[in-house]
Amino acid sequence: MGYRAARHLLQAHAKVWHLYNDRFRPTQGGEVSIALSSHWIKPQYMSEQNIKECQKSLDFVLGWFAKPIFIDGDYPESMKSNLSSLLPEFSEAEKKYIKGTADFFALSFGATLSFQLLDSHMKFQQIESLSLRQLLFWINSEYNHPKIFIVENSWFVSGSTKRDDAKYMYYLKKFIMETLKAIRYDGVDVFGYTVWSLMDGFEWHRGYSIRRGLYYVDFESHDKKFMPKSSALFYQKLIEKNGFPPLPENQPIVGMFPCNFAWGIVDNYIQVDITPSQFLDPNVYLWDVHQTKKLIKVDGILAPKRKRHCVDFAAIRLQISLLQETHVTHFHFSLKWSLILPLGNLSLINHTLLHYYQCFVSELLRVNITPVVALWQPMAENQGLPVSLAKYGAWENPETIQAFVEYARLCFKNLGHRVKFWITMNEPYVRNLTYTAGHNLLKAHAKAWHLYDKEFRRSQKGKISIALQADWAEPACPFSKNDQEVADRVLEFDIGWLAEPIFGNGDYPRVMREWLHQRNSVDLYNFHLPYFSEEEKKLIQGSYDFFALSHYTTILVDWEKEDPLKYDHYLEVQMINDITWLNSPSRTAVVPWGLRKLLKWVKSKYGDVPIYIVANGIDDDQNVVHDKLRIYYIQNYINEVLKAYTLDNVNVQGYFVYSFNDRTAPKYGLYRYVANQYETKPSMKHYREIIDNNGDRNSGPNKSPFRIKLMKAEGCNCKFLNGV
Repeated sequence: MGYRAARHLLQAHAKVWHLYNDRFRPTQGGEVSIALSSHWIKPQYMSEQNIKECQKSLDFVLGWFAKPIFIDGDYPESMKSNLSSLLPEFSEAEKKYIKGTADFFALSFGATLSFQLLDSHMKFQQIESLSLRQLLFWINSEYNHPKIFIVENSWFVSGSTKRDDAKYMYYLKKFIMETLKAIRYDGVDVFGYTVWSLMDGFEWHRGYSIRRGLYYVDFESHDKKFMPKSSALFYQKLIEKNGFPPLPENQPIVGMFPCNFAWGIVDNYIQVDITPSQFLDPNVYLWDVHQTKKLIKVDGILAPKRKRHCVDFAAIRLQISLLQETHVTHFHFSLKWSLILPLGNLSLINHTLLHYYQCFVSELLRVNITPVVALWQPMAENQGLPVSLAKYGAWENPETIQAFVEYARLCFKNLGHRVKFWITMNEPYVRNLTYTAGHNLLKAHAKAWHLYDKEFRRSQKGKISIALQADWAEPACPFSKNDQEVADRVLEFDIGWLAEPIFGNGDYPRVMREWLHQRNSVDLYNFHLPYFSEEEKKLIQGSYDFFALSHYTTILVDWEKEDPLKYDHYLEVQMINDITWLNSPSRTAVVPWGLRKLLKWVKSKYGDVPIYIVANGIDDDQNVVHDKLRIYYIQNYINEVLKAYTLDNVNVQGYFVYSFNDRTAPKYGLYRYVANQYETKPSMKHYREIIDNNGDRNSGPNKSPFRIKLMKAEGCNCKFLNGV
């Protein structure tokens, strides 16, 4: 818009406002304003100059019209100094006439006008932001606390998206939540909110390439029939509740776990330091205290040799002392197959490392901590396999099955009299697993389980199972049958693939076979899911003593192909984010109720099997001293486990935090590792307090800061509207 045209527009608006104010307001009692569109901008770098450029960006877009009307009748100083004679001046009379010609601040904050500005120069080399809350706060501060009506707000989806518009729905949720926060926490007087728009239509310069309606319109049909989308149903429910009342699934409960509940910590691998102790050196030395200050070996004299002791390993003493501080009852770690058997067979055994592991578990038992030991965990380098096995096909090669069994036998013989809690395979990641590899992996697990069951269980009296990674998949659109089907499919492929043969009927999930058959029938794919013989099914079925799972987050799944680059054509699913969820620095969503849903799902699928959550944790910002996010995470995820145990009668028998320290799992530890020293994080103390109270932290001297107090809804004077 030209500067002269904008000047005329402001004058026209002012005349209409005065017309209404003088002639119609006394009888009609209404209000008049002007609707202004704005973006929000944040500094590219936190410098004084960049902050000034952000102010200038807002002045040139919103302030151009808002300052004359809401402040002093004149343009922003940044515009006048930058544009000079290009910007027409107002006379003093015109300024007085324009000033105050609005009864409220009408704001438009949407995708088509507010963002991806047609004139990129208006950003002044700063970064556009979606923070409606910050914009509302700025308007409140900049324009003398006006009452604000949001006359247009929403986002958009692809023109190909039909009724399950999950992306649009979650952006709508975010914007309305930010509006509520601005009202409740920032004192901004927002008295109404309007969604754009009622139905799909022509969207300015984007035409029909995007959709912004609550109702879907089939532009190809003759009658242009329109139908409600998921966003319309969401908005309807939100209006009925007048916002976001506390959800039952987010309310904590008070209770305790049974006395024999396993409280643990997990570490991928323990720190191994097999440097010989000084006490194993048989030589005798003299200390030259006067000249060289060094030890001088005395030739011809040897001290009596002694056996190697576990106390010789300083690294073990340190790790055990740290674990004692946490008050855990169990410690879960993985052995390094590739180091124990460097050649992949029994021809070369690293007895020194085996002795180190023996010492480590002995020291754990000495301080009443139960070792939980995994035989294999996939890692980036050679999948955690000996090089010779990785080189010849890894799990694709059937010979790896027998190699794993022999390795398991060696570990059972050397460690089994101390280890009573075994994991055959820890978190085999199915997203990187071929069907052949998964097939062989299942057979290897089953053979190792039967080996222990037949040859070692009677004398060692332990238990053994497999640990599966099990994140929850939630339908992105709760109103969509298609999204529910997608969520079920993802759970079967992510968890059921390995769980169903072991904990179910000995074969792969029916959903997997049917889906792959369907995909292969369209001649675009050639997926081969191997078949088990009847003998193999009997071997695999029931090869467990408990259900061990690792859980970190919840994902949202959508069947609509909103973003082709992120769409999984294999499963016909798209992962999306609820942008209102709390996230870690690595963008992992914190969704405690997902764990409870997962535990209920496991029970419904596989019966009253004992369940151990052998890994649950979140990353943090290593530059932050107080890891409040992890404290919140641990507190609330444990409470969901308590709900599953208490309210849903799920047979949960243990919970393990991931991870022990930042040295082996950077950003995930209860201990940070700085300058060769371990430092306790606040989250460790918090977890210890939960353990000491057996789950009910609120029974201790310090009440949990995360309990929610239910409150009655206060005055309801907000307006929710549809924009057309």
